[in-house]
Amino acid sequence: MWFMTPGLAFFYGGMVSKGNVVNTMLSVFYITGIAILLWVGGGYELAFNGNVLGIIGRIHGLFLSGVHLTHVMGTGLPVGAYVLFQMMFAIITPALFVGAVVGRMHFKYLTWFIVCWSVLVYYPLVHMVWGPGGLLGGLGMLDFAGGTVIHINAGVTALVLSVFLGRRRVSRFQPYNRPWVLLGTAILWIGWYGFNAGSALGVNRAAVTAALTTSVAAASALVAWMVLDVYRTGKPTLVGVCTGALCGLVGITPAAGYVTCAGAAVIGLVATIASYSFIQLVKPHLGVDDTLDAFGCHGVSGIVGSLLTGVFASKDVAPQIKHAGVLYGGGMRLLLVQLLGTLVTVIIVAGMVALITVTLRRCLPMRVGAQEERLGLDLGEHGETADYTVAALRASTPDVLNYPDEFTGQLGGLGHLPNKRR
Repeated sequence: MWFMTPGLAFFYGGMVSKGNVVNTMLSVFYITGIAILLWVGGGYELAFNGNVLGIIGRIHGLFLSGVHLTHVMGTGLPVGAYVLFQMMFAIITPALFVGAVVGRMHFKYLTWFIVCWSVLVYYPLVHMVWGPGGLLGGLGMLDFAGGTVIHINAGVTALVLSVFLGRRRVSRFQPYNRPWVLLGTAILWIGWYGFNAGSALGVNRAAVTAALTTSVAAASALVAWMVLDVYRTGKPTLVGVCTGALCGLVGITPAAGYVTCAGAAVIGLVATIASYSFIQLVKPHLGVDDTLDAFGCHGVSGIVGSLLTGVFASKDVAPQIKHAGVLYGGGMRLLLVQLLGTLVTVIIVAGMVALITVTLRRCLPMRVGAQEERLGLDLGEHGETADYTVAALRASTPDVLNYPDEFTGQLGGLGHLPNKRR
């Protein structure tokens, strides 16, 4: 699962403009460090240790000093293994909404936003859905691997940040590297098996079901997006196929261990249709600039998956659930619970993200200046570019061999050696 975060860096980095590749990939990857420190510092306990009003846990000691890591849980896993597993979710979730803000947000602002968001949004939501005595989990809401906790959460966060940031000054660009998009998609798809099947917390029936339904939903969504592209533009596209696969993976996440393969195929299909329709038909009329469609993919497909769990959940597949979905004899109860849980998630996330954003804007500038935005944040924020072109070095120092800077002390002088054959 840890490999998913650099995979996401390639996925997003391949889709952005040339001047924002480094900023985008770094913005995704450096979250690994921040999220790990926050998680062991107190995040795990806020999510899973104790219970305060069904909203948040309690910290008994910093850096897991109050957690018995070797204690074996009812699932047979030691607590330490569960801490590591859930840490992967805490790493990738904030990385998902980076796709909405690329090319516009100050790196320092993003850093502090992630810290505040993790403490005030992510950990409480994890507790409410998965934690002991959690409010939403107590209602009977089903979320097998993070449809609400991860995807709706990240998608709504992306949408709210996009509203506050405003539109890009340079809105048209060519994706930097389409093969990177495919590479990132493949890494994410592979990692998703750890994401979904791993949420069974064992090698068991639920894990096999989750792995199968993950495969089927992604395949269904991939093909559906390609068909929609051909119908609308006459041509299948690589970025479209990769986006479709991602929508299917997102859509099946809350339902992975609860539905049949047929249900998974329908969820992947509906998730793609909903996301495609939002991105192509609805988004242009909203005036909201979600650069890489983080809400359109994660938010919309996550909402679809959460709701359709209430339709396709089956006791034959998952005997432990209290109520089956509409199509499997459970009536409307589970669907209504899923609807309520989804609405509560959207409202809580939107409200808290707006509050964090407004408060931080009083302390830090949120958006880069016009000149830096047009130049690209790679140079403006980091002084680096994605392309190392030897041609540029040759032009500036024609008498020095074209080695990277770190080698010039050892090898640079070679360019001045006399040519005895001359």
